[in-house]
Amino acid sequence: MTTLDLATWAALIGTWILVVGTLLFAYWQLRQTQRLHSASTLLDLRERFYGPRMRQARRDLSAWLLRTAPRGEEPDNWEVGLFFEMLGSLTHTRALDRRLVWSSFGTWVSAYYVLTTQPENLIEKWRREGHDPLIFREFEWLAKQVIELDARASRTAPTPQVLEADARVVLEGESHSLSEDGPPPAQ
Repeated sequence: MTTLDLATWAALIGTWILVVGTLLFAYWQLRQTQRLHSASTLLDLRERFYGPRMRQARRDLSAWLLRTAPRGEEPDNWEVGLFFEMLGSLTHTRALDRRLVWSSFGTWVSAYYVLTTQPENLIEKWRREGHDPLIFREFEWLAKQVIELDARASRTAPTPQVLEADARVVLEGESHSLSEDGPPPAQ
């Protein structure tokens, strides 16, 4: 091997190191941009969640879900469920970070889901009645993710009774304290 060959090899290896380093840096930048976008989107979603229209929908739905059998006529406004369906879809496709969603909306996702499925599983009922197995599929997926993250964080798997009791506390707060133009409840 001559000196020229060593210089050629050194330039080739150096070029590949530079290319790989550049690709790794670009990947890191892309991940940071995705995280920032996820956080920004969640802040926008929180604004919507605390908007007057959604606060009214949350108050109405939580009051209806808290009623014991018979609950009476279903509410016309399912904006809360549709909001959680969209949130689940964005999280499932990884447009939103799962842990950030859990931190931002986990309490409400699990509370509404638990009382939508207990004592009667309304989601399954609506799927049967509508002949559509996809009704609130992403909301259900998100709720299971949230409950799993809760269990990991607390290092205990909650029983259905504990989940229902916790959900009732959250939704009682929703049904009593939410007003159309009042401040958001303290977390």
